[in-house]
Amino acid sequence: MFRIGEGYDVHKLIVGRKLILGGIDIPFDKGLLGHSDADCLIHSIIDAILGALALGDIGKFFPDNSLEYKDISSIILLKKVSDIINGENEYGVKGKIVNIDSTIICEKPKLRDYIDDMRDNIAKCLNIDINQVSVKATTEEGLGFTGSLEGIACKSVCLIEVKPFGEV
Repeated sequence: MFRIGEGYDVHKLIVGRKLILGGIDIPFDKGLLGHSDADCLIHSIIDAILGALALGDIGKFFPDNSLEYKDISSIILLKKVSDIINGENEYGVKGKIVNIDSTIICEKPKLRDYIDDMRDNIAKCLNIDINQVSVKATTEEGLGFTGSLEGIACKSVCLIEVKPFGEV
């Protein structure tokens, strides 16, 4: 059985924080505000994976009021989700990622030079091939909160082949 999950995340851009996307430190004069490192790309991927497994969202597993997750790298959270996919959980499902397709929506900075490193980080974290991970970036031509540099948004979809525990 195949399932599709969708994820969406937004964080506000502020001065005084690092900009982390896909686990990569992007040189920029602003970073994303959040309880963790605020990596909205990884957060949207986590939500897409959890959605495909019908397990809820990132806040259910990593609440933003928990000191355990304060300033944590989102790559660590993605590794924990990888364990869930691989059946190391009590939820009665396991799966194999077929592919992930993500879009980062931001006016600046330009991300082309960082995309392949993001893809590589995500693939390694999930134990999948880099060719199963697509990351794209686009602008909104100066429109909306991303166009005015107030924040960055990310959307992701994930196709997972899901099998209940015990199935071969």
